[in-house]
Amino acid sequence: MTIYEFEGKRPKIGSNCYVYDEATIIGDVTIGDECYVGPGAVIRGDYGTVVIGNRTAVEENCVLHARPDEILTIGNDVTIGHGVILHNCTLDDFCIIGMGAIVSDYAKVGEWAVVGEGAVVKNKSIIEPGQIVVGIPAKQVAQVNDEYKKQWTHFKGIYVDLARTRLKAGLKKID
Repeated sequence: MTIYEFEGKRPKIGSNCYVYDEATIIGDVTIGDECYVGPGAVIRGDYGTVVIGNRTAVEENCVLHARPDEILTIGNDVTIGHGVILHNCTLDDFCIIGMGAIVSDYAKVGEWAVVGEGAVVKNKSIIEPGQIVVGIPAKQVAQVNDEYKKQWTHFKGIYVDLARTRLKAGLKKID
């Protein structure tokens, strides 16, 4: 992984995480325990702060950033799909942000809410807990049910297992 200190601020990465060598983490960033950060992910705490909770997956090619002297906050057990952009927003626990989605400045995504693939959550939007939103701009189309939570709890566990043990034991670079 490529980790940079910036103006005296060093990223803090929790225990049992797996961060790919091709990921970039800069400055005022805190990553909780048992997190996964995929290749190509860029987490920039250069003039803002990024805080990521435990057991969260930041998949490939995501960009996470905050405004100057502000914060991007991501809860526990969050799944951030491939190619997502998160900018100066708040994601509560158990959120799912679908591939290629954008969550913009000052937006808040509630617990167990789902932002569908390619959706755009506009500046200052509030996605209530358990809502499923899609489109540009993101609009509610459904509510998360217990079966959905059960499935996604299983999927989230796969990334925790990858970070904690499987990648460390089984991933071998080929020269």
